[in-house]
Amino acid sequence: MKVLVTGGLGFIGSHTVVELINAGHEVVIIDDLSNSSLDVLQGIHKITEILPEFEKIDLREKPRVEDFFSRHNNLDGIIHFAASKAVGESVQKPLLYYENNLTTLVYILQQTTKLNRQNLIFSSSCTVYGQADEMPIKEESPVKPAESPYGNTKQIGEEILRDTCKVYEDLNVISLRYFNPIGAHESALIGELPIGVPQNLVPFITQSVAGIRGELSVFGDDYPTPDGTCIRDYIHVVDLAKAHVVALERLMNGKTDQNYEVFNVGTGKGSSVLEVIQAFENANGLKVNYRIAPRREGDVIMAYADTTKSNEILGWKSQLTLEDAMRSAWNWEKYVRKID
Repeated sequence: MKVLVTGGLGFIGSHTVVELINAGHEVVIIDDLSNSSLDVLQGIHKITEILPEFEKIDLREKPRVEDFFSRHNNLDGIIHFAASKAVGESVQKPLLYYENNLTTLVYILQQTTKLNRQNLIFSSSCTVYGQADEMPIKEESPVKPAESPYGNTKQIGEEILRDTCKVYEDLNVISLRYFNPIGAHESALIGELPIGVPQNLVPFITQSVAGIRGELSVFGDDYPTPDGTCIRDYIHVVDLAKAHVVALERLMNGKTDQNYEVFNVGTGKGSSVLEVIQAFENANGLKVNYRIAPRREGDVIMAYADTTKSNEILGWKSQLTLEDAMRSAWNWEKYVRKID
C-alpha cells in the first residue's frame, strides 16, 4: 500500500515510517523540517535499506498541498502527524498552534475526501481528556476543557474529523490518543531530537546528563500523587509506531465498526517524574541532577490509559518497558553527541 506520512521526519513519524516499511508498505513523507532534520531520512534509509520519497512542504500553504495531491492521487492511506506539539509553548503561542494544527488538518481532509481510498489516521493525544476524573482513562471518559491550546487543537481536530466523517461516508478515520511517547529505535539511528530547548521530560534528561543543559527542573513536587510529582503513561515510541501500522491495516482491510474510531495508545501504567528519573539512572548507571521548580502552567496532575479497547479490538499491546525506553533514549543521545 502507498501511505503518506505527514511530519514523517519527526520523532513519532520517523519511527512509524520505519515500521510501515518493515511491514511492506510504500511510504511518501511530507515534512517542513521546522522541528526535524534531513539527517533523519538517512537514519530511516540505514535502518530499512529503503529511501522513502520525501517532499519539503509547509502544509499551511494550501496551493502546495493541492499540488502534492494532484501528483499523488493513488494514495491508499494517510497518517497525519504534522503539528506543533509542546504544551508549554502552546500556552505562550496559541495562535501559532491553532494555525499550524487546525488549518493543516482541514487542507489535508479537503484533499483526502477526493481520493478513491479515503483512510486516515489522526495523531491525537491524551490531552483531549484534560484532567480526567478517574484513572485509568477510558476512550469514553468525558472530554474536559483543555488545559492548554495544544490540547484544545487536538479536541477541535477530533471534532473536525467526526463532523467530516458524518458527511463523507467513504472517509474512514482512526484517531489514536497517545499518552507520552519516549525512547528511540534500538539502532540509535533515529530518536527524539528537538530543535532548541526540549519541551519534554526525557530529552531534557538525556541532554542534561550529556552536559548540553544544566540541571533538570522538576515542575512541582506538591501534587496529590505518591511522591508529589506529576504522573504520566510513558510509552516506548517503537510500540506506538507499531500501533499505527495495526490501525492503518484495520482501515485498509475494512475491519472498522464505524467510519470514525478512537483508541487510547499507552501502557496502562502511570509513572511519576521522579520514577522516570530513577528508571533512567537504573537503566544507564548514571546520575541525573535535578531541582524542584514551581508548577508549570498547562500540566495535568495525572494521566494514564485504560488500554483494553486497543488490546482487544485493535489487537495491539505495548511490549517495551520504561527502562527499555530510557536505555534507548540515552543510546540515541550518545550517538547524536558522539559520546563514548
